Amino acid sequence: YGKNTIKFLRLHREGKKHFVKEVEVCAHLRLTSPQEYLEGNNSLVIPTDTIKNIVLVLAKKNGIPSLEQFAIDICNHFMTTFCQVAYVKTYVQEVPWQRLHEDGVPHIHSFICVPDGIRFCEAEQCRNGPLTVFAGIKDLKLMKTTQSGFEGFYKNEHTTLPERHDRILCGELFCKWSYGECKDFDFDCIWKKIRECILEAFSGPPDCGEYSPSYQKTVNCIQMLVLSRVSQVQVIEVVLNNTFYNVVDMKNLGLTNDKEVLVPVEAPYGSCACTLGRKKFFEA
Repeated sequence: YGKNTIKFLRLHREGKKHFVKEVEVCAHLRLTSPQEYLEGNNSLVIPTDTIKNIVLVLAKKNGIPSLEQFAIDICNHFMTTFCQVAYVKTYVQEVPWQRLHEDGVPHIHSFICVPDGIRFCEAEQCRNGPLTVFAGIKDLKLMKTTQSGFEGFYKNEHTTLPERHDRILCGELFCKWSYGECKDFDFDCIWKKIRECILEAFSGPPDCGEYSPSYQKTVNCIQMLVLSRVSQVQVIEVVLNNTFYNVVDMKNLGLTNDKEVLVPVEAPYGSCACTLGRKKFFEA
């Protein structure tokens, strides 16, 4: 049980310069006894309102040095403070505020919300067990207008999809990775590096791009690049929900539409997902 959707803004001041973190937290506990379920005995139950207040107090006292560290702080607090807690899981996601720039100069106290993917993390721990940390990015919308196709796929009597060697590749990406054994990582630096890997693997070199024969191959390229460059990541899950665009037929309007005006296909949409990890992690 626990408290969901604990939303707050943490404002930090360094002289005239301000820093903000707006987050949403979900904190869930498992107690050592199920007596509140079986017997109606609430003597061990930590009220969800108390859970909310603890999260807010920790934000006030410790700040939010990184999303992952804040999630770890919450787990550590419940494990060290309450002997009746057997398991704690914390989810934290961030509102994408970025510092506003005017003529290239960063503003000291103004920010803009830029929807270029939502950062999130999870931390969970069992009593006498290891602390496990996951991080990720979701709702990241990506598009490239060429260097993508889909050909040579299996066909039968139900197949109507034509083969395409040049199409728009567009999708909404969800990516989540595990750090394995939690150490003193620079979580902010790692998250930014992984995000850069995702963008690079999706788009290819800026002057020419890179051909994608399928959404599945693009997912694999993202995973392989992250695992090759970020040694701290042990397992990475990627889900890519596809957005298709159809070329508008303008022949009855007396026009030739050479893939210049397209309309999105809202539903149904395709999706591909894969989890890839280091062999040593699965062997362990």
